Amino acid sequence: WNVKEGATRSGKTYLDYYMIPRRIRAAKNGGLIVLMGNTKSTLQRNIIEPMQNIWTPALVSDIRSDNTCFLFGRKAYALGADKISQVSKIQGAGFEYVYGDEVTTWNQEVFEMLKSRLSYPNSCFDGTCNPDAPTHWFKGFLDSGSDIYRQSYTIDDNSFLDPRVKEEIKRDYAGTVYYERFVLGKWARAEGLIYPRFNEDKHVTSKRPDQGLYYISVDYGTMNPFSTGLWCLTPDCAVRVAEYYYEGRREKMQKTDEEYYAEIEKLAGDRVIADIIVDPSAASFIETIRRHGKYRVQKADNDVLNGIQNTSRLLAAGKLVIHESCKDIIREFGNYAWDDKAQTDTVIKENDHAMDDMRYFVQTILCREYRW
Repeated sequence: WNVKEGATRSGKTYLDYYMIPRRIRAAKNGGLIVLMGNTKSTLQRNIIEPMQNIWTPALVSDIRSDNTCFLFGRKAYALGADKISQVSKIQGAGFEYVYGDEVTTWNQEVFEMLKSRLSYPNSCFDGTCNPDAPTHWFKGFLDSGSDIYRQSYTIDDNSFLDPRVKEEIKRDYAGTVYYERFVLGKWARAEGLIYPRFNEDKHVTSKRPDQGLYYISVDYGTMNPFSTGLWCLTPDCAVRVAEYYYEGRREKMQKTDEEYYAEIEKLAGDRVIADIIVDPSAASFIETIRRHGKYRVQKADNDVLNGIQNTSRLLAAGKLVIHESCKDIIREFGNYAWDDKAQTDTVIKENDHAMDDMRYFVQTILCREYRW
């Protein structure tokens, strides 16, 4: 087991673009060649496309619909490892060489099955990961005494990375658990406030933009709070210009989907709304919005940990600003915390409703459609 762990942009995966062809050409006992990552699409983006830039598509093909690709004259299988259902795809086969991308994002059961598939005398595994919590299952494996060669990297180990980019990354993650993991390359526990760098002097404004592109984000609740934010996207930043927040339990009255839809219309006013992004579990409310035919609506990307990471980064960069009238989201910033007792990165499910609708907006619109 050869594992490179450490900071983001430290160059650890780039080194493997030159190791992978050597491993594949050395595999001569008839076992399978396998690439594994969080999903097939992340493998295409993180491994296949960069290698195509180095070795050309003639030697590195795209991943095909049957989950295969051709690498340096050999057929290889490219598989996602994020769900337990992927276990069945690797049962019953012997692997001679496996490359693993983003191992800490995998399902543990998939990794356990993989261990039994490396059954040839010369079988080996190369892989990379960013550190996670010290209690993460993969950290337990790395510390287990198995035949493992570990290499650890910080962001400063990459002498080819533009110094300005390094400083931007350090600035964006300063004061958060992500600084220890993604800059220093340490396995660090998530504790305290999730957004400790939120500062009212920096992130709260008394002004609203004169113009921009408008979005509405929704975290749906019946007895739990129903939180919506109206965002104005400008070239410089996204401003939460207004919000609606209703707690059915506190008010002792549950509102219907139609009543919530009426509140959305009030929040939007006469503005043109580019999109309404809704909690993906709120199927009935999404259907209500569609049935009215006035607004375009889409299910939010509910990747919690990546969403928190991206929101932290945009807050640090000054890309997210809150109007002073949005009292509920400002209040939640001061209470939104990690569960210090959990074994993995887990959010305390309190004071998180405006936090969730903001995260939906960041992950679904700013990061997916605008690449912020």
